[in-house]
Amino acid sequence: MIVAATAQDFAALIAGEPPLPWRLPQGSAIAPPEVLSMLGGLADTIRADFDPTAWLIIDDGAVVGLMSLVVPYAQRTIRIGYGVAPDFSGRGVATRAVAELLAWVRLDPRVDRVTAETSTSNIASQLVLTRNGFARIGTRFDEEDGDLIVWQALTG
Repeated sequence: MIVAATAQDFAALIAGEPPLPWRLPQGSAIAPPEVLSMLGGLADTIRADFDPTAWLIIDDGAVVGLMSLVVPYAQRTIRIGYGVAPDFSGRGVATRAVAELLAWVRLDPRVDRVTAETSTSNIASQLVLTRNGFARIGTRFDEEDGDLIVWQALTG
């Protein structure tokens, strides 16, 4: 299940606390504090133009991952990024979260397409997207992340 993440949720996660009413999984952080801080700041910036900007990924009452917009909303398009705690990878959690986001977006008249990017070596993330109907639309090189595959799902 996905739940819209608030600034308070990010503050709790950065502090190592569960956003209420959820719990955190034992011994498996969803992201380092600096990544959570960066994502929280990005969500605050984007929120002026599009809300929600981020979602908690919940599994069995625990926050096991995050999904968020990774660039500002533009031209009826959102670009998402997502991740789950290592102990929860390979269980279909990300696939279900992306499916739920797509179902929500299909009801939102502001959005016609969802895009995402994956590392060329991140087969698991590529499978998440293909299982959710995303099509590979290109590639690009990023100074920080290297070679990336660009994906798109139409929602209209």
